[in-house]
Amino acid sequence: MNLDGTHVAMITPFDKDNNIDEEKYRSFIDFLIEGGVSGIVAAGTTGESATLTHSEHQKVIDIMVDQADGRVTTIAGAGSNATAEALDLVKYSEDAGADSALVITPYYNKPQQSGLYNHFKLLNDSTNIPIIAYNVPSRTGVDLAVDTIVDLAKLDNIVAIKEANPDLNRLAQLFSLLSKNDLLDDFSVISGNDSLILPMIAQGSRGVISVVANILPGKTSDLVNSALTGDYDKAQSLSNELFNIMDVLFIEASPAPTKRALKLMGRDVGGLRMPINEISDENEVILKEALKEHNLI
Repeated sequence: MNLDGTHVAMITPFDKDNNIDEEKYRSFIDFLIEGGVSGIVAAGTTGESATLTHSEHQKVIDIMVDQADGRVTTIAGAGSNATAEALDLVKYSEDAGADSALVITPYYNKPQQSGLYNHFKLLNDSTNIPIIAYNVPSRTGVDLAVDTIVDLAKLDNIVAIKEANPDLNRLAQLFSLLSKNDLLDDFSVISGNDSLILPMIAQGSRGVISVVANILPGKTSDLVNSALTGDYDKAQSLSNELFNIMDVLFIEASPAPTKRALKLMGRDVGGLRMPINEISDENEVILKEALKEHNLI
C-alpha cells in the first residue's frame, strides 16, 4: 500500500447542537482533496475521536469513504485502549471500505511491550485491512519500543507506523533496524509531527499525517512532495515558512486552534466537544497574526 504524501488528520465538523454536521464534513473533504492532499483520516485525535460515540465514530468513517469516492486514500481512526473494542472498529473500517485503519497504542492502562505487540498482532490476524500503528507517547503514556515496531513490521497487515515520538536519534535507530531486517520496502514510517516533516523524510519517512493540512492542504502537500522528490531547497523554504503556523495550531489543546482558524478563514466547522474549550482571546490574537502571515484572513 502506498502511503506517500500528505494525509490530513481531519477535524470533525459539528452543527449548532454539537452533532456531526454531515453537509459541512462532505464540503470539507472536497476542500482538502481539491487542495491536493494524498489522503484523509477520519476519527483521529484531531477529529475528537475521544468524545465521539461509537455510532458517530462509524458515521464519520462512512461519510469519509463515500465522499472521497476513491479520489484519495482513506484512513479510518480505529484505536482503543481495549483490544476488543479496537478490533470492532478495525473490522468496521474494513467493512466500510476504508483503505486502511489507524490504530493508536492502547492509552491509560500502559501495557507492557509484549501487551502492545499482542494487541496489534490480534488485529493483524483477525482482519485483512492494512493497519497503521500510531505511536504518540505524549498522549497515551506508553511508547512503542524500536524493537517492538520492527517486530510489528514483520506482520503481514501492519504496513506503517505514524510516529509522533519527536526523538530523531530514535528514528535513525528505527530505520537502521528496519533496513537490517529488509523491511523498508514493505513498511512505511509516517511523520506524526508537522514540524518534523522535513527531517523525518530526510531520514526515510514517506510523508505525514498532518494537522496543519486542515488549513493549508496545498502548501503542506508541496512541502512533502518537494522533500520526497529530493528538492530539499524548496522543502526547506516551505518548512521554515510553515513552522510558525504549525506551532500556533498547538498553542492550546488540539483541535481548538485549528477549528478557530478555519472559522476565521470563513469555514465554520462548529464548536468543540467538552472537555476541550475554545481558545482564549489572547491566543486568538496570536492565531490571527499567524493566519495573516499566510494571507488566510
